[in-house]
Amino acid sequence: MPTIGIVAGEASGDLLGSHLIRALKKRRPDLEFVGIAGPKMMAEGAKTLFPMERLSVRGFVEVIQHLPGLLSLRNELAQHFIQNPPDLFVGIDAPDFNFALERRLKRQGIKTIHYVSPSIWAWRKGRIKKIKASVSHMLALFPFEPAIYEAENIPVSYVGHPLADILPMESDIKKAREYLKLYGDDKVIAMLPGSRQSEVRQLAKLYVQAAKLMLAKRQDLRFLIPLVTKETREIFQQAIYEENAEDLPLQILFGHAHLAMQAADAVIVASGTATLEAALIKRPMVITYRMPRLSWIVLKRMNYLPYVGLPNILANRFVVPELLQQDANPEKLAETSLRLLEDKELIADIQEEFKRMHISLKQNTEEKAAEAILSYL
Repeated sequence: MPTIGIVAGEASGDLLGSHLIRALKKRRPDLEFVGIAGPKMMAEGAKTLFPMERLSVRGFVEVIQHLPGLLSLRNELAQHFIQNPPDLFVGIDAPDFNFALERRLKRQGIKTIHYVSPSIWAWRKGRIKKIKASVSHMLALFPFEPAIYEAENIPVSYVGHPLADILPMESDIKKAREYLKLYGDDKVIAMLPGSRQSEVRQLAKLYVQAAKLMLAKRQDLRFLIPLVTKETREIFQQAIYEENAEDLPLQILFGHAHLAMQAADAVIVASGTATLEAALIKRPMVITYRMPRLSWIVLKRMNYLPYVGLPNILANRFVVPELLQQDANPEKLAETSLRLLEDKELIADIQEEFKRMHISLKQNTEEKAAEAILSYL
């Protein structure tokens, strides 16, 4: 039975991996998938050798702290695949972990495909040489990426982004609000402080404090906070308690991030894949992010692009505001969010840009990715 080695490092990779496995099994039901998988991939039949959470580390300082464990994990995986060679290996995102693993496997004659180009167009451009030594084929999610790999003679396919296939071109705000039992004419703001506990700890109090300031200026506001784990919900609830905000209209949801964004007039969101989701749902947003000070200093020295949010990177301009690090404070966040509710010309410009973005990214991604992968079997 043909086997595909596969490694995903976090929730977004788990989502991509689950769609990919489903598309591959439609064409080749005999395929087996083994490696590191999250719950969505396992639901599609992938076997995981280690918990995906062991790879879910973000930030430079945090990675250094977990480095011994990550190196040990990667070595164990490499030994497993060398002793039990798969017909093909697919690394999903997690570039620093997967490229080194792919390089070892490629040297052993195992074909390696990497799904999701790292942001070499933004920082660490020198990685292209290591990528060439690591991958047999790159699957790119964004339309400007293939030219970078073609210039280095690295086989590449533009497959679009699966979220553009999943999410409708027009979302039904009325239906979403009915499902969430939101009635009346209140303005709704969805708050998404991230999926990791570290992210929620950095942003929970900021979001609660900003909500208090907004409600002091407008009483017709409601806030939805979709959180996916018990731990992140507890962190946010603690922030509500510590800010004496129990009586405010803050509704914590168990998951339902897409539904919360569909029901919202505006979104406050931590930088990451959720920013792209909000864009594809066509909602104005404020992108916020905080990280430990040392990690921020390192990032700044790497001369990252002027934007960190995917919608701004794709548009190559500041379509939506970004409040990062010291700028991510309650006063600026409240002021910026209220403007998104009131400036109709700004809202129209944002939504028009997001429609163009959706059309560009809608490529029947899982089928294109599956086709590229099966050509190596």
